[in-house]
Amino acid sequence: MAATAMSTFTIESTRSGFVESFHVVSVAVVDAEGALVAASGDPDRVTFWRSAAKPFQSLPLVQDGAADRYGFGPRELALACASHSSEPMHRALAMQMLRACGCEEHQLACGPHPPLSPAVAEEAQRTGVVLTPRWNNCSGKHAGMLALARHHGWDPKGYASAGHPVQERIQDEVAKWTGLPRDAFVKGVDGCVAVAFALPLRAMATAWARFGISEDPSARRLREAMLAHPELVAGKGRACTDMMTAFRGEAVVKIGAEGVYCAALPQARLGVALKVEDGDARCAAPALLAVLQAVAAQKGLPLSLAGLEHHAEPRLLNTRGEVTGTLRAVGELGFA
Repeated sequence: MAATAMSTFTIESTRSGFVESFHVVSVAVVDAEGALVAASGDPDRVTFWRSAAKPFQSLPLVQDGAADRYGFGPRELALACASHSSEPMHRALAMQMLRACGCEEHQLACGPHPPLSPAVAEEAQRTGVVLTPRWNNCSGKHAGMLALARHHGWDPKGYASAGHPVQERIQDEVAKWTGLPRDAFVKGVDGCVAVAFALPLRAMATAWARFGISEDPSARRLREAMLAHPELVAGKGRACTDMMTAFRGEAVVKIGAEGVYCAALPQARLGVALKVEDGDARCAAPALLAVLQAVAAQKGLPLSLAGLEHHAEPRLLNTRGEVTGTLRAVGELGFA
């Protein structure tokens, strides 16, 4: 397996026909038992899972009965797993989730930030809107955490902090799905102030492989919610939304910050986790698409990149909107 891990995979940034810079990518592709099927760079690279952990952070919401108690259907569950674009439908649904569990917006621990969608961010700036926590891309996840606290009768204050019963419950699920002991995680503070977990890419990919094929009712509900409502998982023009729409159930994908991206390929019973080593978020989507294309070719999966070309090889523009170069994947995965 050492030869597999030595394979080199990068994203090149070109300008006027020259390679201006390159971004090394570490990749782990594993089966549900955790066996490494393909890799590049360091498949055991330890990094924070960031938002690619959201389905697993949302599992207790469903498993413990909170989702049913508060009437959360597929749309609410998709938003709980989302890094949304702060579009009106996202903000409205987050508020609906809060009202359902008897909470208010000020109880969201996540602070506001400019929307991830450039179009929504531009409109917000132009209209002078005051951004509030519902605009945070993680507001659905946080609404779900508050619902879990309410359901159990736990004090919602501090629900996002290490040591709170909500976070302890989530840590149990992360351990279960990754196959790692609880004390194996490095815990930090995520951008939305909730607990973030650092663990090897291989463990992340294992969890995603299991999530993709699990018959556990809670996992199945979350998976099906993401596939049924990809527009809520990200938003218009965003890579997660476009990929799950184009792949028609053949892949479940979720981006994380700092160049992390994860995916489940249910038909192949595989999970994927990658890290753009320098954290360049621009490179994450083309990296994942290149990995999925390589795995699909190797395993005979019906994954087509038709309609995803702008994510697979994004164009780089100057200040006048003229194309000056692209981001493109080079190198290969090493298959076992």
